[in-house]
Formats: sequence, structure tokens, C-alpha cells
Amino acid sequence: MTNLNTDLGFPTQRLQADVLVVGGGTAGTMAGIKAKQANPDSDVLILEKANIRRSGAIAMGMDGVNTAVIPGNSTPEQYVREITIANDGIVNQKAVYETGRLGFEVIQELESWGVKFQKDPDGNYDLKQVHRVGKYVLPMPEGKDLKKILTRQVKRHGVKVTNRVMATRVIVQNGRATGVVGFDVRSGDFVVIQAKAVILCTGACGRLGLPASGYLYGTYENPTNAGDGYAMAYHAGAEMTNIECFQINPLIKDYNGPACAYVASPFGAYTANAEGHRFINCDYWSGQMMLDIYKELNSGNGPVHLKMYHLDDDTIAKIESILWANERPSRGRFHEGRGENYRTHGVEMNISEIGLCSGHSASGVWVNERAETTVPGLYAAGDMASVPHNYMIGAFVYGRIAGENAVDYLQSLDHLEPDPDFLAAEQTRIYAPLTQPNGIPHTQVEYKLRRLVNDYLQPPKSPHKMEIGLEKFVAYADTLTAMGARDPHELMRCNEVSFIRDCAEMAARASLYRKETRWGLYHYRLDYPDRNDAEWFCHVNLKRTESGEMELFKRPVEPYIVDVDLKREVYDVAVR
Repeated sequence: MTNLNTDLGFPTQRLQADVLVVGGGTAGTMAGIKAKQANPDSDVLILEKANIRRSGAIAMGMDGVNTAVIPGNSTPEQYVREITIANDGIVNQKAVYETGRLGFEVIQELESWGVKFQKDPDGNYDLKQVHRVGKYVLPMPEGKDLKKILTRQVKRHGVKVTNRVMATRVIVQNGRATGVVGFDVRSGDFVVIQAKAVILCTGACGRLGLPASGYLYGTYENPTNAGDGYAMAYHAGAEMTNIECFQINPLIKDYNGPACAYVASPFGAYTANAEGHRFINCDYWSGQMMLDIYKELNSGNGPVHLKMYHLDDDTIAKIESILWANERPSRGRFHEGRGENYRTHGVEMNISEIGLCSGHSASGVWVNERAETTVPGLYAAGDMASVPHNYMIGAFVYGRIAGENAVDYLQSLDHLEPDPDFLAAEQTRIYAPLTQPNGIPHTQVEYKLRRLVNDYLQPPKSPHKMEIGLEKFVAYADTLTAMGARDPHELMRCNEVSFIRDCAEMAARASLYRKETRWGLYHYRLDYPDRNDAEWFCHVNLKRTESGEMELFKRPVEPYIVDVDLKREVYDVAVR
């Protein structure tokens, strides 16, 4: 049989692993380590399309964690209550509880590896309150080294790493995940990996909407996270959930980074309108908070800014030392270039482009408290797994859960030889852009696609606009066939655009299906402006049917394990 990749001069690589982790970021590194710890004799491989030393959402470090449940300060039950209320009740509490239950062990293990968390003069964790109730924010003044430390632990545990290989599809045989296919983004080799269990840890879909700057990669989320795992899980037949609950964040205007009220507010900073007045009483990111920011921006009181100029010089210097040294070291230079000074200027804020990210909102691949998707042998963790508001600690926790459970799952399984027809079809799909190097450049195709996302999906959501958007996203599958690539790197970008299109269609269909407003701005429908618990207190899930159709349906919210009275406790952050 002649294959397109060999016709183009690219050989096929065949690999095997017991546990295959796709994505070497926060969740992926922990999944690999924990799988190896659970069974040191197991063959564990992390697949990374970049280089694991600087990949994923924490590639440049992290200045703090948002969901630290430290004994003596808060309990898992309190944490579950806070997340349940913040997410308007649509949660699997058992899954959320695991983040609260295991988060402290993760912090202790990270410390044993050399990760430093801020402590007070008495040696206690210096927790800050940013959430509505409870202290869960723990600064990491030296968080710039986090990814290097994780990479070192991956090597020490004997986890294999294959860099520069992009996974494109999960292989599913006999109803279970049995590996992945992809290609080397440098050599162009076709890569087939057989595995007994697959863990998807590919992060958010950060390139769904187009940022106000118009720059394709100037997104709030790490721009290398293009929804790869969302699309792969969908095509594998896994259920997706709450996709209509978009990720939207406050960020610095004209800068692809957050204003970091999380970091600054414990020092006395706050989000203010143009008059300098506070209009929200909680800087914890939620759809409700974003709706209040949206309303203020579009009123006569906009624009809004992060206000620090009322603080003393020493306090501002301490904030600068944190914000300018970890996640985004270019931030200080950005302000300097504009002649801005925190002592005299507010940091003008705007609203980010939309994206999908369960770690910050709730849209992801459906997983239970064992990190299992609905496809046996396929696990998911991190920003792409549906554990709302999970952030970095949750990614570590679910990487751990996925790694340990995957090892337990595969004990009696053997590798399966992939179906040659499936491989041939995927080769044809992957390499098509290389057969027409003078086709439409991926940048142009992606720009138009994401402009359509902005035009038709950006909240507030209009039903007629979403219908138009859906029609265009479906038709865009034909546009993708006109893309051209001149080398394997451009081929990677072309495949990322196909992932983004898949996510756009899922986002449009899910947004049309849920006929109510929920999660503040995240799913704010103009035609159904109120929450409707009678009909929509449920998850909206979708999956790919065997005939290739996108099917949507309701999944009931499982009984709570922590009592929450959602009629009495409403997540209201507005200053009255």
C-alpha cells in the first residue's frame, strides 16, 4: 500500500508505550511521573509537540496558585462550596472535591522537588484571600523555575519524552483507546504510537477567538494550545461538556497577559472604573465578575483599570517584583515603553478573546473523579478536562489521578495493531497541505476563521448570529482543504487550524442548545437573559456519533456531596 507520507519522502516511525501522555505541560509532566511511581516497571512516554523544557501554559513560570486548600486555613468541603456557587451549580462535586482533598499533598511534593511557595516570618504558608470566601491564593515569588524543576523530575523518574511530535488523532479499537497517530513537526515523519492507555493533557483552546490586537498568537492563553485535545477527544467519541461556558478574562489592554488582580489585590489594589471607584468586590475570576466588567466597560464609567496608585511605594515595588519576574517578564518593559507607572497610572484593562478552558471556566472533556473520559483507556487532565476552576493545582492533581489510574487500568491489556485503513486515511488528511505548497497560507485561513468566531460567538450571544456562525464553521471544513504548507512546521499550523474549527463548531452548537443565560458573561444569551434551573440545571454534553454527526444532549448534575443552597447563595460580586 502506498501512503502519502512516503510519497512525500517522510518515513513512518513506530513506537510503543504502556502509558502514553500527550502534552508535557503541568498535568502531563505530573501524569508521567505518577504513572512511573505507580509502577516503576511500566513504560511511560510523554509526547510533546514543542520541547518539554519550555512548553505548556506554565512555560514561562507561574507567580502563584489559585486553589491551594491548606489545612488550618480551609477545607475541601469549603472549597467545593465556593466552586459550586461560582459555577452556578453545574459541577460534578466529586471531581471538584479531589482538587481540594489532594491539593495540599501536591504542594508538599512540589516543595520537596524544590518549588518555593511564599511563607510568612513564622514559616506558615502566606495565603491570600481573593475568592469571595476563603483563602486559596498562594504566591510563588520564584515560580519562574517551575517548568525546569518538573522537567528534571520527569527525567529522574525515568519517564521517556519524545519532543517535536504532534498528535492528531487517538486510535480507538474494540471500544478503547489504543494509541495515537501524529507527525514529527521538524522531520515530517509519520508517527504511530501503540499504547495501552492514553492521557490527554494538551491544555486549553486558547486560539478560538481573535484578540483585539489582531495578532494570531497574542492570546490570553498560551497560544500553542489550539484545542488539540478537545478535537482529538471528540473524534475519539468522548463526551464533551459545558462547551458553551466560554473562557473570558480581564487582561491588560494591548498586552497578552492578565492584569493580575489576583496578585495585586491582597496588597490593596483593586479593579476600578474611570472615576476610580470600585464596582466589584471580588477579583476571583468568574463569569459573574466578567459580566460586571463588561457592563462597566460599556457604560459611561469605562474604561476600567487595576488601581494601585493609592498604595505606598514599597507595596507597589513588591507587586512589581512579583509581576515582572515570573510569568510575563516583558510586562515591565511594556509599561515602560508606554510611559506608565503603577504609582501614577492605573493599568487599563480590557476583555480577552473567547476560548475554551475548563481550568478557568468549565468547558472541557467530560471526566469523572478518576480522570476517566467516556472512552475506556482514554484519560484527560489539566485545562482541557472538565473540572471547573481547577487552575494549576487542579492540573497537577488530575495529572496525578490520571497517571495512577491509567497504570491500574492497563494491567491485563495487550497492544493492538492499528487498523491500516485508519492509518492511511489519517496520513492522507494530515499531509494534504504539503501536496499543495502554494495553497492558501495557514495564517490567512486561521485569521478568517477566528474573526468569524469573534463576529458570531462573542458574548452577549445572539441566536441569529450563532446560527450564521455555525453555518460558516461547518462550511469552513471545505476551506481547510485549500490550505498549503511548505514544511512540517507549517503542516503543524495547518492541523492546529483544523482543531480550532472543530472547537468553533462545538462552541456554536452547544451555545445554541442551552436556551438560558448562565455563568454571567460566559454564556449570556440575549434571547434568554435569565437563568432557568427548571429546564437547564444540567450539563450540556456533546459527542461524535458513529455516523460522524455531532449529537447534543443533557447530562444530569450528580447529587451533591456537599450541601449548597443555590437559591439562597448567589455569586454576586457587584458593589451595591
